Amino acid sequence: MALPPRAFFTLHETASRWGCTIADIAGWASESKFDIVTGIPLAVCDSEKVSGKIILSPMDMLPLFRRSGTGPTAIKLLRVKPEHERDWAYITDPAEGVEISIADLLISGQDVLRFEDDYDLLRRIGGGTGSLSPYDWEGMYVTMIKRIHEQGLPATQAELIGELQEWFADVAENGEVPDESTIRRRLRPFWRALRGAT
Repeated sequence: MALPPRAFFTLHETASRWGCTIADIAGWASESKFDIVTGIPLAVCDSEKVSGKIILSPMDMLPLFRRSGTGPTAIKLLRVKPEHERDWAYITDPAEGVEISIADLLISGQDVLRFEDDYDLLRRIGGGTGSLSPYDWEGMYVTMIKRIHEQGLPATQAELIGELQEWFADVAENGEVPDESTIRRRLRPFWRALRGAT
C-alpha cells in the first residue's frame, strides 16, 4: 500500500528540490505564490488564544533569509495568522513574541506540487540521468500507453495514478511503490498533452 503524499516540506528541502535559495522562496511567498507555515505553542493575542498551525509573513522574518548567510537561525515574531483566518493576530503574551526557528518553517505539500506544476519544474526535479531509479519508469510508460490505447483516457489524473500505483505494487520485487506525487510529476506533461488533444 502506497503512502499518502508528503504533507509538508521544510524550506531547506524545498530549496534543494527546486535548485534555488531560501531567499528566493521567501520572495515568492511574499508575492503570495504560497504560504510559509509553522506550528506554535499557546500564545495570547489580546483575548484570543492561538496555537498549532499558523501562517507567517516572510517580511516579518527577513533577517532569516539573508543571501549572505549572516542572518540568525531564529527570530521572535509579534504577529501571526491563524489557519483559516483572514486577519493577522498580534501576540500580547508572551510580550516578547514567539520564537520561530528557520528549521521549523514549512510549505504544504499541496502548495509545493501546485507551484511545480505552475512553473513546469518537472525537469529540475529528479529529471537527470545521473542516478539509477529504483522504479521501472519505462515499464510504467508502456503500461500507461497500453491502458490508454485499449480503454481510453481515465476521467481524472488521480484515477490513472491509482492504476499505475497498483501496477507498481504488482511488479515490484522489493515491494517499493513510488508515492503519488512522484508519479504525478512524471505523468504531468503527458496528461496535459492528452487532455489538450481531447
